[in-house]
Amino acid sequence: MPRSTADDAGRPSRRRLSRIGTWPAVGVTVAVLVVANLALHRWTGPWGLVTAVVVGLLLLGVLRWAGGTLADAGLARGTLARGARWALALIGLVAVVYLIGALLPATRGLFEDRRYAAMDGGDVLLRAFVLVPVGTVLVEEIAFRGVLYGLVDRVRGAVWATAVSSVLFGLWHVLPSLHLATAKPAVNTVVGDSGLGAVLAVLGAVLFTAAAGVLFCELRRRSGSLLAPMGLHWAVNALGYLVGYLLR
Repeated sequence: MPRSTADDAGRPSRRRLSRIGTWPAVGVTVAVLVVANLALHRWTGPWGLVTAVVVGLLLLGVLRWAGGTLADAGLARGTLARGARWALALIGLVAVVYLIGALLPATRGLFEDRRYAAMDGGDVLLRAFVLVPVGTVLVEEIAFRGVLYGLVDRVRGAVWATAVSSVLFGLWHVLPSLHLATAKPAVNTVVGDSGLGAVLAVLGAVLFTAAAGVLFCELRRRSGSLLAPMGLHWAVNALGYLVGYLLR
């Protein structure tokens, strides 16, 4: 006869899911991100936001499955206040840099983007305060500086965690960069309109975002909180939209 699943007190026992190893968890995380990248590239608006939230929660579940905690993701309660201070300081710094860049004729053209032509003020505000923080910053920071960084850091340390996270962060931006050469006049001026130019634009975006990933990882390490890279990430993207729209 099969054994009963009751414990010594006569209560039905609950079977726990076996803990997964760190590197298998990294593999599961990467697989989830590949699917998420395709979905987020295809879906916009409310579906994109829902997808981003679901992916973020799913990845935190993978971290927990591997024995990780919110502290491993940079979300420990005791670090949130410190992380928030870092985030506010970084947002202020980006705002000052963007203001100077917008006022100087030599750098003003860097904010030009043909995609702004089809937007009104409401569209830009929606992007800056809803789509960017939820659809971009939340999912990317949880994935790359939270779960991936936390998983690898536990077994190989910060250098390996930074390298793995940043390389994958760069590759994450291949799809969003496919039309970069035509959307950004400053980029088009450098690489031109050819197929090779489009490839160079994507390669440049991957290298740039990988380098940005290194900076974000270092902010996460130094502050001990995911809020620090979240603040900088939001400021770079959202304030870029706002300044670019105002200068169009």
